[in-house]
Amino acid sequence: MRSFHLLVNPASGGGSAIEAVKPVAERLRDAGANVTVTYSTGKERSREMIPDSVSRGEVIVAVGGDGMVGSLAGAVAKAGGTLGIVPTGRGNDFARQLGLPKDPEGVARVLLGGKPQPVDIIEAAGETVVGSVYAGVDSLASALVDRAQWLPRPLQYPYAAVRALATFPPQRYVVTVDGNRSRFTGCTVVVANSGFYGSGMHVAPRADPTDGLLDVVMIAASSRMRLIAAMPTVYKGTHLGRPEVIWVRGKEVTVECEGSVDAYGDGDWLAPLPVTATIREHALQVMR
Repeated sequence: MRSFHLLVNPASGGGSAIEAVKPVAERLRDAGANVTVTYSTGKERSREMIPDSVSRGEVIVAVGGDGMVGSLAGAVAKAGGTLGIVPTGRGNDFARQLGLPKDPEGVARVLLGGKPQPVDIIEAAGETVVGSVYAGVDSLASALVDRAQWLPRPLQYPYAAVRALATFPPQRYVVTVDGNRSRFTGCTVVVANSGFYGSGMHVAPRADPTDGLLDVVMIAASSRMRLIAAMPTVYKGTHLGRPEVIWVRGKEVTVECEGSVDAYGDGDWLAPLPVTATIREHALQVMR
């Protein structure tokens, strides 16, 4: 029988992770598994516990959103362990990409009966990212969504996206993909391992977190109303054919900007540009 160490981000989903972990832990214990639950006091402390847990044969389980998954993924990969996911955040986009369930029974079923499978991860600005690194209007949206707690959770990302599109000025970017350098004026650059971000936007519909490649989606400058009107196509993943969208693939991507723009990864702040993102093929084992 497997053993599990559930690392919980108490702030995830507005505090919902604290309650969400209980029925999952109960189902695992009822099945005879050994379960340890730890409420995280910070990324570094959680990472410090991972090597010992892995050495004891425990599956590390991230209970939180995409940021929590990304914050643990690098340490789990380095320790040679396996990561499980209990998606309790606002977005849960990496779990969506992998087709993982959210209900306690489904989560427990995957953890108990699933198999570790290799996935790619991104290294950028000294951090591990599982979903995507982005810099532009979506960076502003990530900052705005943290201040949109007064809205119901399903409305927070759409509100932040529309407000960001209405206020973010076009920037002059330099993007280098595997040594090929290009310039464009636009509103964002997304370097994606996973196809989804922003709570269900299918921004990189052809991205595959097992193919060893980064999908780079660049959106060129256009009128604000045109960009806002195009948002439904991003949710559907039908935007790649639009004239303002540029899409390429590679293994290493450097994003620079003439203006002051911050890069985010998995919903969390990473660093101001320039930032280099590198794929690490099949570096992480995930329960699926």
